[in-house]
Parts: sequence; structure tokens; C-alpha cells
Amino acid sequence: MKLTDKQKEILGQGGHLLVTGGPGSGKTTISILKAAQIAEKDLRPGQKILFLSFARATVSRVVETIEYEQNIPSEQKLRIEVETYHSFFWRILKAHGYLTGLPRRLSILSPSAEAIALSGIRLQHGTRGLSDEQKKAKSAAENIERERLARVEGRVCFDLYATLVGDLLHGSERIRKLIATMHPVVILDEFQDTNDAQWRVVQALGKCSTLLALADPEQRIYDWLGASPERLDHFRDSFKPSEVDLSSDNHRSAGTDIALFGNHILTGKFQTTPYAGVKVEQYNPNINQAFSRLVTTAYQARNRLVSAGRKDWSLAILVPTKEMTRMASDALRAPPAGLTAVPHAAVIEMDAAILSAEIIALLLEPDNDGRHFEQFIALATNYYQGKGGDDPTIAALDEAAKIAKAYEEYVACRVTGKALRKNSILVAMRAVYDAARKQALTGVPDQDWQAVRRILEGGACKRLQEIADQVRNIRVLDRGVELRQELSQDWRDNGSYLNALTITRQAFVREHFSTNAKPETGVVVMNMHKAKGKQFDEVIIFEGWPIRRKGQPPFNSHRIVRYNTRENVNDQARQNLRVSVTRGKRHTTILTPRGDPCVLLQSASRARPFGIGL
Repeated sequence: MKLTDKQKEILGQGGHLLVTGGPGSGKTTISILKAAQIAEKDLRPGQKILFLSFARATVSRVVETIEYEQNIPSEQKLRIEVETYHSFFWRILKAHGYLTGLPRRLSILSPSAEAIALSGIRLQHGTRGLSDEQKKAKSAAENIERERLARVEGRVCFDLYATLVGDLLHGSERIRKLIATMHPVVILDEFQDTNDAQWRVVQALGKCSTLLALADPEQRIYDWLGASPERLDHFRDSFKPSEVDLSSDNHRSAGTDIALFGNHILTGKFQTTPYAGVKVEQYNPNINQAFSRLVTTAYQARNRLVSAGRKDWSLAILVPTKEMTRMASDALRAPPAGLTAVPHAAVIEMDAAILSAEIIALLLEPDNDGRHFEQFIALATNYYQGKGGDDPTIAALDEAAKIAKAYEEYVACRVTGKALRKNSILVAMRAVYDAARKQALTGVPDQDWQAVRRILEGGACKRLQEIADQVRNIRVLDRGVELRQELSQDWRDNGSYLNALTITRQAFVREHFSTNAKPETGVVVMNMHKAKGKQFDEVIIFEGWPIRRKGQPPFNSHRIVRYNTRENVNDQARQNLRVSVTRGKRHTTILTPRGDPCVLLQSASRARPFGIGL
């Protein structure tokens, strides 16, 4: 990349620095070159520059950029340490958390484990249709339990990391200076998305370390998680930084109008001529034609990339909701109208998938203490308590209670010698469990995992069928060779998968903090929010359609704007669509329903000149 005058200005600045700019403006690349410059001139032996970002995908991309940047000598690359905010905070908590009253030994409370721990509170308070007062009471009860889990049991959930680290750093000048000695310069990626607790940590870090904040004021899509529109002003007021604006630069999608179109989404004012690299197309609003259009559009995009000779090409299909991620993935796997399936990966919510993977792992283990079925039931209960993450349904929590109650009845029958009721939900569960236990294992993790999963999938228990479906979507053994190697080693050491459950749990914890994930290649389906911090050769944005109901107004589900009404248009919706559009480097296509097109695109039709309307 040839440096612009403004990027050269960044290299010449000292002290605290704020760099702003839109998607693909070169903020990350110039910050890496700046870090290399500091590493060469200013660092003492043992010191490293710390680069912090929210998303593991962004961290991976930064690591890759550093690795392939030819203008940075290898010894300087080694002095740039890239982490997620979470992993950095956890590193501090493990070393110094006891100073805030935490136990000496701490463990990570993963989101799925947190959901299980809070399920009782959520069942008690309800999950839907709560008044503002009821929401406050529920939130307060959850926070009290999170604090108890951390301070009594030493199990710390991710949401507490920043708060606890903020307490540590503001309470101890010695720790602040220790961190500054290790990391005299800290680069803060996606700074506009920091919440109040994270900002408090940044304030403390800036007392002893030099800060370089990278931000896109128009890419703030996490207001609902506490990001503040005044955050950049907070940084300016606290640190009086030098400031460089790169908003006029575009390196990601150079030669196209993708970035320009993204900016026009924010204003709602589109040019009257077509945008190079952008198409807005309409489909007939019914399930078969909608998904047929998605599949054929994916064919076209894939063919363009292959014909262009792109190596390791990437095509993202971005959808507005979690449920639609699954729907789109199913449509690509088994398309309507006899179309050919599209091989792809689906980025789904992890809670249900991780909990279902734990059940498969347990079924691989031997029963050494006679409590194996009891553990199996506990994990099945955990699945329904935690599969919805921090937004569970009452139906799922009730299902967990039914399984627990059925198991109590099962135990009572065993004690008294009575037969279990034929209509008990445990009859089918036990039959499938017994079939899985009879499966002969080979010591080849991939084969054994899939064999057990297929037994659950083909069994007569609908609950275990659901669990098998979740495991299929996560493809746990594709998470990396390390998990397969550990399971294989466990078999060689013990003649069985003695520790399969522990190994699997640890693998997912490691993955959360890993910086080794490779950028996505091929076709990838994901929620629009999950695309933040990523980039792809092409992007297809696909939203839902109005469902006509007799005697009732159309039901607009899975829309970019809630219900696709103008009264629901806000900055958050515009920023979310802009972020999604600008993930594309070569081309972005938006698919919206005919007759009720996205309200944010009223003048962005391919069929008519921009400015006239859909």
C-alpha cells in the first residue's frame, strides 16, 4: 500500500494519538507500521507494543497483516503483541485479581456456563414481555449472582472482566506502571465500541502508557452493549491527543463505489447514477423464490471469483437475524427447485453448539464410577438451560425442568424396583443413550465422534435429535488439529477417551482467546453483526420478506430495519447496514423483497436510476 500524506503524518506524530476513518481507510495497516517504527526506535529490551481488538477475526487479520508486511523486519514483528480485550483483561485478572477480593484460583465462566448458572433467575423472573421495572429487577438479580460466582466460587464471566480490571488499575499505581513497563504503547482498535467499563480501563492505561486509538465514528453498532456516541470526545478530553482523519481514503474496495454507497446509507441520499461494485436486486417474496434467488446469486458471485482466478476467495452471505442464519444455511445445503447445493460454513450462535458438543464428548467417555447416565442427564438439562445464551425462552427452561423431574422419577423407580412410565420422556432418551454406549469406538476421534452423533440423530428421541443437529452445525472436529490430537493422545494413554469432556471444554475456552484463526474462505453465512471487523471478496446481504396473514397486516420478520417501517429507522440500523455493505472488497449485492423493499434503500434500485426509488 502506498502511503498517503495523512498516513505519513501519523508516522511523524508522538504522544497519544486518535486516528479516525471509515472501513478500509487504512487505519489498521498504518497503526501496524507505526508500531514497527516505535519498536525500532523506542522500545527497551523485553518491551512490546500491545494491539487490542474486540473480535478474534480482527485479531487474526491483524496477525496475518503483520506476518505478510514485507516492510517490517521480523525482529520488529515479534515486538507487536496482538490480543482481544478479553484475553488481555483475563491475563491481568489471573495475576492480580486477588487484590480485589477474588479467590487466588480463578476459572473462566463461559457464556454457555453463565447461561446455565443464571437459568434459575431467568425462569423465576421470566424472559418475555417484562416491564421496565421487571427488567431492572431481573438484571439486578443476575448481577448479584455474577458477583457471587466470581467472588465465592472464583468463576468469572466475560462481562465482569473489564469492571474488575478497572478496579485493579485505578486502585494500584504499581500495577499500572508494571503494565506500562511491559507495554509502553497500547493500540486500541474499534475504540468507538468500548463500553463504560472498558473505557475506565483505557483511562487507567493512559496514565502510564501511550495510547493510539483507532475509530470509525459511523461504525458504532454496539450501543445496546454500552458503546457511547461521546466516546471519542471522552478520549479527546482525557488525553488531548493528536488527531488524524483518514475518512477520505479507501484501500479495501479501491476502484469501486462500495465505500461511497456505505456512506450514502448513513445520509439516506443516493446518487442518481449506479454505484460501481454495488447491486440492489429484488426477489419475489415467498420462501421458495426467495431462497432460490439467494442460491442463484451465490452461484453468480462464486463464478465471478473463480473466473477471476482468485485464490482463497471468500463470499459472505449476511442476514439480519440469528434464526435467518440457520434458514439460509439450510437453503444452501438443500436448495429448492432442484438447485445444486452450495458448500459453505455457517457462523452460528455458539451456546447451543458447545453444550451439545459436551454431550457427544461425554458419550465417548467410559463409565468409571456408575454415574455416567446421571452426568448425561445433567448435560442434557444444561443444554436446555443454556442453549439460548443470555436470551433463553421459557419453553427451553421448562424443557430443562421436565428432564430433571423425569430423572427424579427414574431414580425413584430404580430404588423401588418399579417400571418407569411408558410415556416418560426418559424412555426414548435412555434407549438412545444405551445405543450410543454400545457403539464400538476405534480411537480415531473423527470417526468416533460422527458415529455417536449419527446414533443421536437417528434415534427416537426428538431432544437428542436436536442436539445432534447442533453438533452437525458446529463441526467440532474442524475447530483445529489440536483437539483431534488431544483426543487421540487421550486414547493412546488410557485405551479410551477418559477425559473427552474436559478436553472438549478446554478446546472451546482456548478458541475464545486464540489469535490463530484463519480468515474465512469459500462461502460463509453469518449474522450481520458478526461480520464486523471482517472483510470478504464479495458480500451478499439477504433480508426476509413480509408474510401475508388473512385479516391481519403483513408480518415483517428478519428485516434489516425492524418491521421494515420508517418509524424504526435509526442510526443503529443505518450503521449496521453500512458495516455489512463495506465488508465487500470487490462487489456487494443486496437482496430485498419485491413490493416491500428495505426502507433504507428506497432510492437504491438496480432497475431504476438511483434517487427515483424502488
